[in-house]
Parts: sequence; C-alpha cells; structure tokens
Amino acid sequence: MEDLARVFKALSDETRLKIFFLLSRRTLCVNALVCQLEVSQPAVSQHLRILKEAGLVKAEKRGYWVHYSVNRDNLGRIRKRLLNIFEEKGIRSRNAE
Repeated sequence: MEDLARVFKALSDETRLKIFFLLSRRTLCVNALVCQLEVSQPAVSQHLRILKEAGLVKAEKRGYWVHYSVNRDNLGRIRKRLLNIFEEKGIRSRNAE
C-alpha cells in the first residue's frame, strides 16, 4: 500500500499532474517542461524527482541532456494493483451492475 500512497501523493500536486500528462504524450527534457509550465527549472527538477521516486517517470541521459518520460512498465503494475484492490473489495462487481 505504501507504494500506491506514494503514487497518489505524487499526483496530488497540480504541477506534477501537468508534468505527468505532458510526459504521457512525449519525452521531454527539463528545459522543455520549464517552457511549457512557466515554472522555474529548480521547481520542475524537484517535481520530477518526486514523480521518479513514485515510479511514475523515468529518466534517460542523452548526451548533455536528461530526457524524461512516463514509466509505462511501472504504470501497468500500478494499474494491476489497483484492479486487484477493487476486485478484492467488490467495488468492480458492484459498479458493473
């Protein structure tokens, strides 16, 4: 449960949610995110750190730049965990009716 709580906490911030949606569309570096969000570079870097710690974002160094993208492998695991929780509690079966 701790890992899921970290995911929800990471996405509870509006700026991090925006970053996550931007990265779900394409890979971006910090400077591109700064331009898109009109937020300082240190602030974007801190938000990315939190998203990485939650397993939502991954980083890949390309030359001098680090490019960030959504960690789709981990998203699949998160999705499965959530579905298992909902099925265990009977939430899915009640909503399907």
